[in-house]
Amino acid sequence: MGRFGTWTVAFVAAAVLAAGSFVPAQAAPVQAVPAQAVPGQAVPVRGPAALVIAPEDQGADRKGIRFATYNASLNRANPGDLIRDLADPSDAQAKAVAQVVQAAQPDVLLLNEFDYDARHEAAELFRTNYLGVSQQGQAPADYPYIYTAPSNTGVPSGFDLNNDGSVGGPEDSYGYGTFEGQYGMVVYSKYPIDEAGVRTFQNFRWSDMPDARLPVDPVVRDAGWFSADELATVRLSSKSHWDVPVTVGSRTVHVLVSHPTPPTFDGTEDRNGKRNFDEIRLWADYIQGGETARYIYDDDGRFGGLGRGERFVILGDQNSDPRDGDSLRGSIDQLLESRLVQDPAPSADGAAEASALQGAANAGHRGDPRHDTADFEDQGVGNLRVDYVLPSRTLKVLGSGIYWPKVGTPGSELTGIFPFPTSDHRLVSVDVSLRNQ
Repeated sequence: MGRFGTWTVAFVAAAVLAAGSFVPAQAAPVQAVPAQAVPGQAVPVRGPAALVIAPEDQGADRKGIRFATYNASLNRANPGDLIRDLADPSDAQAKAVAQVVQAAQPDVLLLNEFDYDARHEAAELFRTNYLGVSQQGQAPADYPYIYTAPSNTGVPSGFDLNNDGSVGGPEDSYGYGTFEGQYGMVVYSKYPIDEAGVRTFQNFRWSDMPDARLPVDPVVRDAGWFSADELATVRLSSKSHWDVPVTVGSRTVHVLVSHPTPPTFDGTEDRNGKRNFDEIRLWADYIQGGETARYIYDDDGRFGGLGRGERFVILGDQNSDPRDGDSLRGSIDQLLESRLVQDPAPSADGAAEASALQGAANAGHRGDPRHDTADFEDQGVGNLRVDYVLPSRTLKVLGSGIYWPKVGTPGSELTGIFPFPTSDHRLVSVDVSLRNQ
């Protein structure tokens, strides 16, 4: 657990969790009575299983546990704006995002770009006013457990981290943001979380990573981008990294969530590209455990990574495509090529269609567009695969998918084109069995 007040809200629920499809069969009603919120503790996770992310798959049987990640773009320009919007059950974007989630019915869901607030009002309002209310006839998505915690975004560093000659503003924060918690994260779950086992890495210093790819000054020879005083405080995680253990019966799955910085919006020093690489590396080293992870410390001062043979699923917008885009070569391959990780390579016909219809930068891409998860500016970087659900090899993959329907098919009104009704990212899911191969 982190010492910055991570949040655990456990709801005592008497419920029958019905197996479902991408759009689940009607589940038995869940009567949830909130337990006392425990400040500074982690949040649990629980839920049914299965995977296939496309409206045409409605009605399929579910036989596993569905893990999903979704950069929902539920971020706002000012602190409190998201709370205000979600307090009204009629916010159009929130309703559309909730409808996508209800169509997919994940058991464990990470939302990236969800503004954090210290009282966790936004997370609870989205749960009760949107996810728990049927959207356009979809079955509600009931999550007895929520986990959220502080983010480095908008936290003032007190230094001129972008070297523009002045101190202050979003680029001089530990993570880019105009206020503390902007672009944060939240986990919704149906399975209990082992509260005592949650670990957060918000305060881990970048310079404490061995052989870190710290940026150098492109003008002054042999000079680092950061001063010695800055290196003593600059944090690696642009938001945070969380290890949230989920309890499924007698088994535990470590849900490893993060949202590395985009590898752009910098200069020739490429400080964001290098930070993105090392943010991804943190999980690659953490899952390796042993000597490889002995340098890693969490916000409670505990060192080390996962134990040998642990079950885990890595979730999040990693802001790195294996073939295209601006990230450093090999950034996401640190996970995709790990001997401990499986890459189900989710795909969607709608993603391939969008690439062909939009053309421009997409026409020059090397990667298979069926695996794209984000619809970025076509005259710039084009569509990319940046959102990942990566299970450990100790889990058996049953299926995978991306919510990106083809134009004119049910659900396509929820993805659309710019300005998007939901987000420029797509929900990505993987179904797993805990029984391994």
